[in-house]
Amino acid sequence: MVIRWGRLQPAIWATVILLVSITAADAAGDKASKPSEFILLVQIALLIAVGRGLGELMQRIGQPSVIGELLGGLLLGPSLFGWLWPSAHGVIFPPSGEQKALIDGIAQVGILLLLLLTGMDTDLKLVRKVGRAAITISVAGIAVPFVCGFVLGEFLPDDLLPYPEARLIASLFLGTALSISSVKIVAVVVREMNFMRRNVGQIIVASAIIDDTLGWIIIAVIFSLASRGSLDILSVAQALFGTLAFLAVSFTIGRRLVFRLIRWANDNLVSSAAVITVILLLMSGMAMITHLIGVHTVLGAFIAGVLVGESPILTRQIDERLRGLISSLFMPVFFGLAGLSADLTVLKDPSVLGLTAALVLIASIGKFGGAFAGGALGGLTRQESYALASGMNARGSTEVIIATIGLSMGVLSQTMFSMIVTMAILTTMAMPPMLRSALARLPLGQDEKERLEREEYEQRGFVANLERLLLAVDESSNATFAAHLAGQLAGGRGLPITVLHVGANAKLQEKNRADEESPEAAVINAAKASAEADADGGGGGNVDVISRAREETAAEAIAEEAKKGFDLLVVGMDAVAGPDGGFDRRLDDLTSGFDGPLAIAAAKGIHEKEPTANARKILVPVSGSNVSRRGAEVAIALARLSSEPLQVVYVSTTRDKGARRTSPSMSLAHEEAILKDIAATAARYDINVTTRLRANTAPEIAILQEIASSRADLVVIGVDRIQGDRLNFGSIAAAVLGKSKASVLLVSDGNVRPKT
Repeated sequence: MVIRWGRLQPAIWATVILLVSITAADAAGDKASKPSEFILLVQIALLIAVGRGLGELMQRIGQPSVIGELLGGLLLGPSLFGWLWPSAHGVIFPPSGEQKALIDGIAQVGILLLLLLTGMDTDLKLVRKVGRAAITISVAGIAVPFVCGFVLGEFLPDDLLPYPEARLIASLFLGTALSISSVKIVAVVVREMNFMRRNVGQIIVASAIIDDTLGWIIIAVIFSLASRGSLDILSVAQALFGTLAFLAVSFTIGRRLVFRLIRWANDNLVSSAAVITVILLLMSGMAMITHLIGVHTVLGAFIAGVLVGESPILTRQIDERLRGLISSLFMPVFFGLAGLSADLTVLKDPSVLGLTAALVLIASIGKFGGAFAGGALGGLTRQESYALASGMNARGSTEVIIATIGLSMGVLSQTMFSMIVTMAILTTMAMPPMLRSALARLPLGQDEKERLEREEYEQRGFVANLERLLLAVDESSNATFAAHLAGQLAGGRGLPITVLHVGANAKLQEKNRADEESPEAAVINAAKASAEADADGGGGGNVDVISRAREETAAEAIAEEAKKGFDLLVVGMDAVAGPDGGFDRRLDDLTSGFDGPLAIAAAKGIHEKEPTANARKILVPVSGSNVSRRGAEVAIALARLSSEPLQVVYVSTTRDKGARRTSPSMSLAHEEAILKDIAATAARYDINVTTRLRANTAPEIAILQEIASSRADLVVIGVDRIQGDRLNFGSIAAAVLGKSKASVLLVSDGNVRPKT
């Protein structure tokens, strides 16, 4: 037998660290009776090392990492470590006193951060999309196991309750613990199994989101009951209406306020952690508000996460940094402490073991049966309902948090807490194989297949991944035309736009931004029209537009704004072409400070007189290159408001000509395949396309001829940004820009010019 030392090294190092920590902690504990920082660090290090290590192992066998973190706490707690070596366990994890209060404080912060993260993962658009089915499933899936858990609580022996006279509150806690699916566990498992975008996967996650939201409202009400010690109708009504008022304000005024605060921090604070600081302050503030209205702080943290997750300014980098801190520190500490608090040695008592088995059985049958019935009522097939019920049975983190709250309030006994943690672990571990088996037998419908293909395309696309636009304009009509195009791009998904006035009268123009012919008005009107024409039927239109007029030169102003993170710079200046056939020097200077993709607009024909008129017919030349595909994506996005089919013309490049001389038939097949691919992409958005081949003509001549023959009023060209001291998109773009009678939009890749 070959021993794989590489796999044994983590266990060996963990054992060494544990032994060294015990010796050092024992010495530190002997020296002082005060809380020891060293012991606190030992506790955190052990919880992170063991929890994350087992989490890695769980992920390798198809289980969520949170199971490993819970198991890590169980191994370090009285269930194993405390049972094998009680004296050492008592030194590192003292059962009471100020030392325990230190790690408990970190765990309490961890609860709030975990709920913040859960809220950030909540997709309200997904909930709205499958709302009817998800609500039916969630209500049925909560009601059935809640009643089962409540009834079980009413018949529990008195010795399992810390205060038998408060049985009602304990029964409510138990019913809630059995009824709520863990949205974090459900979402992680569904995502890791690559079923997140399946129809049933979306309904599972949406139902879990509603489950979690209702669960925290229920917990808030139960917390209010428990804190008052009796069923006070007035106090319950106060907590309930206070919660509803908090939710109403949060999703109206609060949604806008959170977005503006995050945007302000991103745009005005120079610290790299400014946005994370604002997010943490928002979480703390909303948690304190829910505490003041008489409900638990976790509801405020959860709703804060939902609002933060919906902010379009939340960049991937900020999200990953915040998520990394929570996942690497607070999750293993909190779930490890939950495991530490559970003592599975109580299961050696046959009666407790039997009750635990009954608890797991009731929880599973109740949740599975309720979710299955809800799926049937929501219009799902039997196979879909079975898959749904399998996915909703995971408890995991939510139940642990609920049980922890109940234990800290004295509502649940230590034995009941251990039973609930056992139930959470077992139901969560059973969920992945059940769901995997159910989804493997679920056929893929045609509509679902088309949607999945579109989403897969959008993951790699340019327009679909835009998050924020910068619009640089002067006081010309071309600026209004560029603003109109930017609004069309932003409207479908509600992307925020910053309008930067860089003309000679920038300050005056910025003051007159409310004028109906201003770039700001053009952006907003175009965004609304684009949202109405969106194939998905909404989700955009409410574009947030802010204006800036800086004292610096245009190039300095662009460079300063670029630091805030923009995916595309749209430029609308009076003079586009220069006298030497290139670009105007002002435009060249302005774009030198922006390294990302550019979109340069030149209004001609009808758009010189009516810059906000929608293009009637749009032409896009393609050649198979990445930049030409980028231009095609932009053209498809703009074509949603066009009255004519999108005209796609294949034009050759120098490389294509060489290939055609070698194998004409192969070249023709290649060209037709490119046109079919663009047409298929447009069809995903319900846009009609006409295609033409002009492979035997010089590209610039072919494009100009096609503009004339098709009577296009806008041509969108994807271009390469050529290295050099000046802005240069090549001879083809220069020829079309100079000779086209139709408006031109040049869409480039990132900057390749050397910085000076």
